[in-house]
Parts: sequence; structure tokens; C-alpha cells
Amino acid sequence: MTVERQAIRKTRTTGRQRDAAMRGFTEGPVARHLIRLGSFMAMGSLSMNASMFAEAIYLGMIGTQALAAMGVAFPVTITLFAFAGGIGTGASSVTARTIGAGDREGAALLITHSQFLALGTGIVLGALGVVYAYDIVSLIGATGDLRDLTTEYLTVYLLGFPAFMLSIVGSTLLRATGNAKSPGIIMTAGSVLQIVLGPPLIFGWFGMPGLGIAGAAWAYVISRTLGMGLYIVLLLRARMVRWSFVGMLDSWRRIMHVGGPAVASGLVMPAGMLIITRMLIGHGEAVVAGYNVASRVETLAHMILWSASSSVEPFVGQNWGARFYDRVKQALSLTHRFSLAWGVVTFVLMVLVGKSIVAVIDDNPTVIEVSVWFFYIIPLSIGFMGMTQIASSCFNALGKPTPSLVISLLRALVIIVPLAILGNYLYGYVGIFIATAVTNVVVGLLAWQWNWRVVNRMSAPGGGTE
Repeated sequence: MTVERQAIRKTRTTGRQRDAAMRGFTEGPVARHLIRLGSFMAMGSLSMNASMFAEAIYLGMIGTQALAAMGVAFPVTITLFAFAGGIGTGASSVTARTIGAGDREGAALLITHSQFLALGTGIVLGALGVVYAYDIVSLIGATGDLRDLTTEYLTVYLLGFPAFMLSIVGSTLLRATGNAKSPGIIMTAGSVLQIVLGPPLIFGWFGMPGLGIAGAAWAYVISRTLGMGLYIVLLLRARMVRWSFVGMLDSWRRIMHVGGPAVASGLVMPAGMLIITRMLIGHGEAVVAGYNVASRVETLAHMILWSASSSVEPFVGQNWGARFYDRVKQALSLTHRFSLAWGVVTFVLMVLVGKSIVAVIDDNPTVIEVSVWFFYIIPLSIGFMGMTQIASSCFNALGKPTPSLVISLLRALVIIVPLAILGNYLYGYVGIFIATAVTNVVVGLLAWQWNWRVVNRMSAPGGGTE
């Protein structure tokens, strides 16, 4: 083969690789893309929840009150995640559709401007949280030593929030560009580091001072800071960063068109959780601890559904931008069926092994009793919760964030709060669990029907796809 022919072949190969990168998820079997996206995200999500599970084990060694403090802190950390997830959702939506339409340069600018937005928001929220952590925990209803422990944990967590913000947004951006593998691998590496760092920082191994519950927060902050750095490096290597402020305000406007309502949707959930947590606190610290431990165990299974729904967003975004509507419908059908099937699997697993797992973390009889009731009631409904998440991801990917916000309001406040108040009055904390399960089923069915109707209308000739 002559030098000229070798050069031509190399040029053609490079061109095909570049074209493949631009095509992303718009060619090839739909199921294969969804499995690849979902499996790597499941790996990362499960490892992240394994680190949360390990954290619960470590804190359980300290005592039930430390576990209860984690339960009180949960609505706050979910609130912060709402901002990270919302901005990440907006950035992913516009980036995926831009790449699907073939505009790589425009996508690179959006990615750059998304990072600036994430960093600025993270700094502001972290600073405000550190200043007002004690007051926020008091508002939730914690008092005395429980309030002090929760404040101690949140203060450290908030110091690292800007790095956490950048890592979450970086993960969604990598997937939007067509990189299905790296986000899951980075999440896994960070989680392993958190598990390894936990005991030395919490209990004071290797000559280190024991930091208690604050050590758990430091392990989390350090591990997610590493993830932030890796995401930035990968985006730079992919040449998807432009050191330019030109058009940044317009980019922010486009990102927040979806991201703003997505943040609001995320904030609705902790608002409802705050009400639920206050009701649970009324039943005692052991009930809060039992709910917190059971939630973490169940979340290990739920993360599979979250991974499936999160795979919908970049896939739908790219294919909608390329106007491949049949591929969008096929993806929705596959993920909905998987969601319902996995819900059945989760219920069986939680009933069989849930109690044993909780007993490893905390052998308090009340904690175990609360967990058992949780496992018999809530896992039955998580397949429908997955359908809700799939619909929300699809709406956001289409650039239609309002339905996602309405769905969140229905689930977190309009339906569950009155049902939980009634359930708590009639059956105590068991009634709260029943109210949660009923809400998951009702909202899941509504979200599924609404999403299908919108997709069919917008994809029809003259249906208005912009």
C-alpha cells in the first residue's frame, strides 16, 4: 500500500470516527444504546449507594442517634441535589439536541457555559448553607444533640458542595455528548474512595483524629472533588470546552429554560420530604433511623430504575434533535416495561433479605420493625415511580419542562401530603408508608399517559416539534 493510499485510508478512518462521535445515539439498535447507557449508570449509581450504605454502617457503629442525624440531613442534601440535577438536566437537554442536530461547536459552548453556571451556583448555595445550617436543621424539627450532630455533618458537606455541583453537571454533559461509559466509571471510583476513606476519618485510624459524623461528610466531599476533576479532564480531552464567554447569557437562558423548572421540580420533593420527616420525628428518633436505613437499602434497588430513566434523557434528546421520532417511542416503550418488571423484582428481594440487611446496620428492635413495614409496603410501587421518572426525563429532553414540574408537584405535595397526614392519623408511621405507595402508583400512571400523548402529538406531521 502506497504512502498516499495509507494517508487517504487514515483520513477516512478519522472522518468516520468523528462522524460516529457526532451521531452518538442516533444510529444503531435502540436497546443496545439504552443498555449501555443504563448499565454504566447503574454501576455508578449502585456504587454510590453502596458508599451510602457503608456510611450508614459506619455511623450505626457510633449509635442510633448518628443514623437519625443522617435522616434529618437528607431533606437538605436532596434540596442541594435539586439545584445540581436541575442545571445538569437543562444543560443535558440543550446539549443533546444540539449534538443531534449536528452542531458540535454550539454544543461545546453550551458545555463550557454550563460549567460556569454550575460553579457559581454551587459557591453561592454552599456559602449560604454553611451560614444558616443550624437554623435549617432547627426548622426541620431536630433539637438537642440530634440538631448538633446534623449541623456538624451538613457544615462539612456544604463546604464541598461546589465540587459536587460540578461533578453532577459534568456527568450529565458527558452522557449528552454520547459518552455512556465514563460517567459510570468515575462515579464508581469516587464511591470506592469514599468507602475507603470513611473509617479512618470517622474513627481515627492510622494516627488520624476521629471526626465522628463530620468524618463521614469529609469522606464524601473528598471523593466527589476527585470526580469533578476527572469530568473536567475528559471534557477537555474531548475538545468540548471553549474558553469563551461569548453568548454565555444566551446559553444560560437556554439551559435554564429547562433547568429552572427542573430545579423547581427537584425542590418540590424535599419540601414534601420535610413534612414527612417532621411527622416521623413525632414517632421518635428510632423511627426516623429505621426509615432512613430502610430507604437506603431500598434505594440500592431503586437506583437501577433511576439509571434506566436517566438513560432516556440523552438518548431522546439526540434522537429528537435528529427528528428520529420512532426511535424515541421505542426507547420509551422499552424503559417502561423494564421499570414495571424491576419493581416486582425489588419487592421480592426486599421481603426476602431487607430485614437481615437492616439488622447488620442497627439491631435496635424499633429500627428493624420500621424497616420491615417499609419493605412490605413501598417497594411494591417503585416500578410506577420509575415510570414517573421516565416521563419527566423525556419531557425535559424535549425541552418541555412544565409537565415535569406539574408531575413533581402532584407527587410531592398535592397527593402525598394529605394522604400521609390521613395515614399518620389512622395508622401512624405505617400509614405514611401506605400513602407513599399509593401516590407512586397514581402519579406513575398519570405521567405515563401524559407523556405518550405529548410525544405522539409533537411527532405527528405539523405537530410542532420545536
